[in-house]
Amino acid sequence: MSPTDTAAAAPPAATAPPPGYLAVFRVREFRWVFGAHLLSLLGLVVSEIALTVLVYDLTRSPLLSSLTFAVGFVPYLLGGTLLAGVADRHPPRRVLVVCDLICAGAVALMVLPATPVAGLLVLRCAVAVVAPVFQGTRMATLADILGDGDLFVLGRSLLRIVSQSALLAGFGVGGVLLTVVPARGAIALTAGTFLLSAVLLRLGTARRPARAAAAREGLGATWSLLRDRRIRVLMLLFWVPPFFVVVPEALAAPYARELGASTAALGLLMCAMPVGTIAGELLAGAVLRPATRSRLVAPLLLVTFLPFLLYALRPGLALAALALALSGAAGAYVLGLDAWFVAAVPEEKRGRAMTLMTAGMMTVQGLGMAGAGLVAEFVPVHHVVTGAGVLATVAVAALLAETYASGGRKMRQG
Repeated sequence: MSPTDTAAAAPPAATAPPPGYLAVFRVREFRWVFGAHLLSLLGLVVSEIALTVLVYDLTRSPLLSSLTFAVGFVPYLLGGTLLAGVADRHPPRRVLVVCDLICAGAVALMVLPATPVAGLLVLRCAVAVVAPVFQGTRMATLADILGDGDLFVLGRSLLRIVSQSALLAGFGVGGVLLTVVPARGAIALTAGTFLLSAVLLRLGTARRPARAAAAREGLGATWSLLRDRRIRVLMLLFWVPPFFVVVPEALAAPYARELGASTAALGLLMCAMPVGTIAGELLAGAVLRPATRSRLVAPLLLVTFLPFLLYALRPGLALAALALALSGAAGAYVLGLDAWFVAAVPEEKRGRAMTLMTAGMMTVQGLGMAGAGLVAEFVPVHHVVTGAGVLATVAVAALLAETYASGGRKMRQG
């Protein structure tokens, strides 16, 4: 029997390795998970770009082309709620591998010339349905691999940093690829990335039993998580900020147009928040101790949206970009929030809870973008961003007050 066929008796965190991101990479299983994450993320980003181009080439319809992105949000919600229990009822390695194989199969069918446009959109939905199950299961598995202490927090942070970096580099890579190969060829390559991800997860992660193999509660068990007061407020702390944080990015193009800025300037505005987010997470993960990150959750949440208020002055490009970068850097609160969440959720419900949390985060971002665009039809963009900053700060303050009422003081003290 190979070393990856059985889980270790104790999580790596029990050996108390030195703190910092390098300590996470000393865990062999995490290196395999990290490599698989890079491949599956590459597959998602490139397939989305290539599919958008393919649909436009087939239809010459900007609406149908844009739908290839939009249709991903509703399936995320459906998959995250209806299939959340899969993450706990089945062995996690099996769930991860099967999800990757489903994505590879769906992408492979997109390559067939006989697949109609409606079929392409359906297959795009299929990838979106399994995505929250995959991500929630992977998050729960990280707690098995790294323990539920600081290594888990740092591991989650590394995966987020890679995802944010994909926003900066992934679309550029996809664009360059499409100048070399046709859209169907690029999509075919992404099928290979999903298959390679499945191979890495199968060979590099341990075979662990299902967390709640006997549980058959279905959708009711998913909603029962939200009846737990502490889990509910922590879920909302994951969901509410992303709803508002996407507003300036969603409105970057019309705001740049208001300023008369160039396309290159628009790119700078779009990159500002991801750059700030990456810098903030790296600094918090590398420098701050776990107890400090826990104590900083509330202060960072409260200041996250204050830079949005600069938009009331209708700032120029440089000041607007600085405001977004500062807001992104304050997003380092999520490291402490991760620790709160994994401590609050019972182990047997961890996969279900993390799947639901992931699905909710993606859904509210889509709603936030749509809502921002709708309001901006009637209100100047800089007022929309300012209003989002005010509403977000009030909402976050109310949620933090609820954490005290639900017994969260101990968590904040680390």
